[in-house]
Amino acid sequence: MQVDSELLNDLYLSPLMTLRERAETAELAKSGSVEVLRARLIQHQVLGDFDLSWEGIQSMPHREIGEVLKIFGIKSSGSHKERRQRLWLHLNFDSRRMTIERLAEIDREKLHELCQFLELPLTGNRTVLMGRVAGVLTSQSKGWGRIKRSLRRNGIIVSSKNEEVIINRDEEDLIESENENKKIIPEIKDEVSNAALEDAHDSLMIGFEDADFGVQGDILTIQARVEDLDRMIGTIIKNRDGAWGEKEIDLLIRLAIRRGWPLKDDRVKQRLSEVATNIAEIKGADLGRITDLETNEMEHINRIKHKLSLVEKILSEEGKD
Repeated sequence: MQVDSELLNDLYLSPLMTLRERAETAELAKSGSVEVLRARLIQHQVLGDFDLSWEGIQSMPHREIGEVLKIFGIKSSGSHKERRQRLWLHLNFDSRRMTIERLAEIDREKLHELCQFLELPLTGNRTVLMGRVAGVLTSQSKGWGRIKRSLRRNGIIVSSKNEEVIINRDEEDLIESENENKKIIPEIKDEVSNAALEDAHDSLMIGFEDADFGVQGDILTIQARVEDLDRMIGTIIKNRDGAWGEKEIDLLIRLAIRRGWPLKDDRVKQRLSEVATNIAEIKGADLGRITDLETNEMEHINRIKHKLSLVEKILSEEGKD
């Protein structure tokens, strides 16, 4: 499949603020995370001639939809139905927000609509529908929502002859595997731009305009400390080898509470977490990666479990004697 490889490569490698500028120039919505923006720009600027509506996705042949998934930089293998589901999810949702945990907040009507678009049975109560959608999210885990790490770091291989994007799945998987083994720590920006801080400041209040005065007061207090928030996030990322995930967010919340930040309301905590993750993404953090420390902890726990199971086995055999 031939596309504008230079533009596609730029979109793979561009940071959030650059993607926002591109979206604004193209008169596209500039809201969302870096991956949401990247997918939107690829859809409209690289694959603008393709019908990527739900109906258009349904009419795509198996091989063509695989090529489109590769252009978006996400997993391209699987059955025809799995490919359709993955592409639709990638184009319509933020993978950080469309999670199994969030499904509990969705009403039956919306779940029914999700089942329809994901080509799932439509009968059953809310719990049944939620279980079906959760099954798809589980099977599609890490297959959509973020371009492959090798593309984020290295861009794409381009043939100078005809400007065709060359993506060999075996080579791509090999590069991905080698990058994982190298455990490269991403370069972290010490401070984000003023525009990014202003955006974070404004994002904190979105949705709280009609909240009670107490909650609004808490948000206003945090807004006044956005620069402190930026520094705290930077410190955490550097001490966690460039990673940012649930454990880093929990650490941020604990530090903020220790410093007297008003975080008693769960909604305020959630909003702070979302804004902090956006800042971490702009800084260059590797979202969702497990640090070496966590890996060592898990290995240690597994060894203890193994030894305990051996002890139990010996004790049970002695009991038989």
